[in-house]
Amino acid sequence: MRQSTILWILLFVAFLMPHRLFAQVGEHRSDLALGVNGGLSMNRISFQPTIKQNYKMGETFGLTFRYTCEKYFAAICAITAEVNYANMGWKELIETSEDTYSRDMRYVQVPIFARLGWGRERRGFQFFLQAGPQFGYCFGETEHKSDPWYGDNAYTRPNRVNQQYGKMAENTFEYGIAGGGGIEFSGKFGHIILDARYFFALSDIYHNGKKDDFGRSANGPIQVKLAYLFDLRRTKGDHIK
Repeated sequence: MRQSTILWILLFVAFLMPHRLFAQVGEHRSDLALGVNGGLSMNRISFQPTIKQNYKMGETFGLTFRYTCEKYFAAICAITAEVNYANMGWKELIETSEDTYSRDMRYVQVPIFARLGWGRERRGFQFFLQAGPQFGYCFGETEHKSDPWYGDNAYTRPNRVNQQYGKMAENTFEYGIAGGGGIEFSGKFGHIILDARYFFALSDIYHNGKKDDFGRSANGPIQVKLAYLFDLRRTKGDHIK
């Protein structure tokens, strides 16, 4: 499927989710919450041809907005949107020389999650699952090479792949699907949320045509995040626990 077609499908899903969530068929909610998040991003890029890598660690943090619209039987339905900074890129596992190489790729990321939770809404614990489209933009890159450096000689690399060195991202816009789960503790102070998520990129950082160096070059981070949200608006009712 063409990448442009996939992008339009993701955009359609992103706009469809709020409409579906707001179509009330259960107990009505109208809760708004805003807060901050931060955590660790562990990324590897799926290169084709293959480049051996370790997970590259980087920081991620940003803003979180959540609208809770309904409780359908035991499931608490919400939509969550974030605007995040994430230090992505990759760290190579080089076993054929003494070289070391890593690259920082700095992204603004916007995930939009449909969220289902089970448990307490106001006081206590809640378990949740979330999934949805994610969009990103790479606004900066930095290479980190050892000194001395032998990477310009392809024979020092497995598969003789060294075209990535000095080659900056050709596609700075990124899109894909993110999902995961976590736990939330709520009280009078607000909400503390711990979650883990995985992002599967449907776009590549390099061009992937037949004459290009790489057929695949997509981010695939695992992120662990801690967030704090405070309520801007809460649905009234003693029945909400």
